[in-house]
Amino acid sequence: MSPTISYKDSSRQRRPAGYHQSMDMQIKPPPLTVCGDNHAETLGDEDTEALLQGPNLPAYVVPRGYRAELGSILLLLFLYVLQGIPLGLAGSIPLILQSKNVSYTDQAFFSFVFWPFSLKLLWAPLVDAVYFKSFGRRKSWLVPTQYILGFFMMYLSTQVDFLLGDEGKSPDVVALTLTFFLFEFLAATQDIAVDGWALTMLSRENVGYASTCNSVGQTAGYFLGNVLFLALESASFCNKYLRFQPQPKGIVTLSDFLFFWGAVFLITTTLVALLKKENKEVTPSKEETKGITDTYKLLFSIVRMPAVLTFCILILTAKIGFSAADAVTGLKLVEEGVPKEHLALLAVPMVPLQIILPLIISKYTAGPQPLNTFYKAMPFRLLLGLEFALLVWWTPKVQHEGGFPIYYYIVVLLSYALHQITLYSMYVAIMAFNAKVSDPLIGGTYMTLLNTVSNLGGNWPATVALWLVDPLTVKECVGIQDQSCGTTAAAEICTKLGGSCVTTLDGYYVESIICVALGFAWWLLFGPKLKKLQDEGQSSWKCKRTK
Repeated sequence: MSPTISYKDSSRQRRPAGYHQSMDMQIKPPPLTVCGDNHAETLGDEDTEALLQGPNLPAYVVPRGYRAELGSILLLLFLYVLQGIPLGLAGSIPLILQSKNVSYTDQAFFSFVFWPFSLKLLWAPLVDAVYFKSFGRRKSWLVPTQYILGFFMMYLSTQVDFLLGDEGKSPDVVALTLTFFLFEFLAATQDIAVDGWALTMLSRENVGYASTCNSVGQTAGYFLGNVLFLALESASFCNKYLRFQPQPKGIVTLSDFLFFWGAVFLITTTLVALLKKENKEVTPSKEETKGITDTYKLLFSIVRMPAVLTFCILILTAKIGFSAADAVTGLKLVEEGVPKEHLALLAVPMVPLQIILPLIISKYTAGPQPLNTFYKAMPFRLLLGLEFALLVWWTPKVQHEGGFPIYYYIVVLLSYALHQITLYSMYVAIMAFNAKVSDPLIGGTYMTLLNTVSNLGGNWPATVALWLVDPLTVKECVGIQDQSCGTTAAAEICTKLGGSCVTTLDGYYVESIICVALGFAWWLLFGPKLKKLQDEGQSSWKCKRTK
């Protein structure tokens, strides 16, 4: 419903299992599984069952409770909080840009910033395979990446006001996009390293806490970088709720926020580099010892399997119907006068719902046909797209001098809650299906590939939806005859001549109707085909290994 909603969790997925190969020592790769039409080829001569075995732990290791590893758990939690900061900041930029009246074409260009977390599979094998053994497999990437992030944030703090267009200038959207794309690329690389380290930092008895640290830490970091920042950056919010004397600016500026967290990154990274040692007792499993080239060959061979290829095509097009509602609605509400910090704060009461929903929905997706839940939830989510369009149309009609009435925010909150129910129903169903069909022999790589495709299926329609808003919008120049407002240059001429550009047809409404129509067409034509994939035998998804 807003950038803070649309992009938050769509790009997080489990990274592939590690690929143990250091710059100090090369380890002979195991047999390579090459998937195909119900057959596979194995390159090598090692035991095929060994891939299923876990790490070789000494027999004398005594199980440890979580209290014995509380320091490691807290460190993981904090590393994931740091990871959420760049995600939250990137999610706040579209709202800031919208308040500066940038075009939706510019918003579409900036949306590429959210792609790195969905594409990290492309360089995850490199992060897992190349490292300095003497320094540590995960620290070899975590420490330099976080140092770069820290220095980058501190430098960006001196430039961000200029990039956002201070002193009445227009924002430099191209420079902002390139800057934050690099920002998110570094954060995604840090995510790969932290995810890998989480598996060895904790003992086997406590490794389950890693996923808790991930979800709680990243959510907290996103909240700090998005919701809290937007609230403290807003002069109106601070003057109304936090100050006795009004001030022209908020308590925190974006440059202050970047500088502070840049310093936190540098201090934390230094402490981790000096004080935290990696666990050298853990021996990587054979799935973790593939070479880089073998890993990419494996990914390509998985995609070539007919069932996987069909799934990829279907899931890459399944979310077209939601693109206008998910990517544009929040920006339209800001355009209509809803304060961006109020829109961000609506995410706070949704946190309990977001925690409870997966637990409830998983009861319906745990069976043999999880995609039935996806199929049933889809039409309700499509109809909510029309409800969002009505909400945007209704917004200026209830606005008054003091802002918006309480009942308006209640309606927005209820709409958001219904949206979350349908969104999580589809999300949990897809994750359950991916886990169900992933070949356990290469589970990490296989499931990460499927999740990556699912995430890309949401990213590209959002970018296209933002880009299409301006071309579909019709404006006319009022007050000047024979003058149009079809382009930015024409609109400027209209204004200079004393006229004004008035929107006669908002492209958002056109796009909303088109998207919902395309979504229902997909649901009727291709929805049954997606459900039918559940009837495929296990041999259609598994990579068989032969000597």
